[in-house]
Amino acid sequence: MPANTPAPNDATTPAETPAPAPKATGGFKAWLPVIVTIALMPVLAYAMTVFVLLPRIQTGLGITSPAAESGARPKAADPGAKKITVTMNKLLVNVAGTLGSRYLLVSLSVVSTDPSFQQKMTDNDAALRDMASSALASKTLADLEKPDERNLIRTELLTGFNNILGSDEVQEIFLTEFAIQ
Repeated sequence: MPANTPAPNDATTPAETPAPAPKATGGFKAWLPVIVTIALMPVLAYAMTVFVLLPRIQTGLGITSPAAESGARPKAADPGAKKITVTMNKLLVNVAGTLGSRYLLVSLSVVSTDPSFQQKMTDNDAALRDMASSALASKTLADLEKPDERNLIRTELLTGFNNILGSDEVQEIFLTEFAIQ
């Protein structure tokens, strides 16, 4: 026996075991997070849009969902109902961007089939006039000269009046006087 090698002692020398072979990397387990992400991202985007973003935008704009509208519109289903017209005369506002040198004079007729519409209009007259004045005062001279601007104003007023009155009370708005001075 050589002098520099120690004698084998079963109690002091650890048994030599072969090191485990490293596992092969790659394969399906390595690609699993990527596959799950690619599959779930469109689903999550759709769910966020439909259930979070659109409801927030609709409530911010005052738009009700189609399911809620079907229950809130029994009046519009009867085309033979008597129409009630309420006039709002002489809404005078400054045209935006003219430094007060030009003004817009508007009179309008608001139509509904609700029998209590006259009273609702009277009760909310100040809020309705304020909304109409604000909508009209935001228009510039260039806006007012566009061919379809009267229809856009009519639609904007219709939406604003229905928001104030609480439901789809207003069916039509007629601009009976529309003068820019």
